[in-house]
Amino acid sequence: MKKILISIFVNAVALWAAAWILGGGDMVDGVMGWIVLAIIFGLVNTFIKPIIKLFSLPLTVLTLGLFTLVINDAMLALTMLIAGMLHFETGFFKGIWSIFLAAIIISVVSAVLNWILPDGD
Repeated sequence: MKKILISIFVNAVALWAAAWILGGGDMVDGVMGWIVLAIIFGLVNTFIKPIIKLFSLPLTVLTLGLFTLVINDAMLALTMLIAGMLHFETGFFKGIWSIFLAAIIISVVSAVLNWILPDGD
């Protein structure tokens, strides 16, 4: 349970950091909004991303792993689509370049926080 809570916290902080850097960090209502957005992001990455990575494996190998960036962008875009369907304000990631930069920022912040925070293992 502790590992799940740390993962949600890391995702929430990473999403907030990306939105703040890209100029829309105040668009989600409070801490609970960021937590719900992080939960959606975590569920998308847990259940949908492995399937997409499996089917895109030949393309990922062909591009020497660069296609993983496209997959990360698609997972973030899907998260924003689902959050928008749930009536969350997600207008801070607009356009392909904004989502691309956000995915890179989220990856870096998540990596740093996962390195700093203990995961219980």
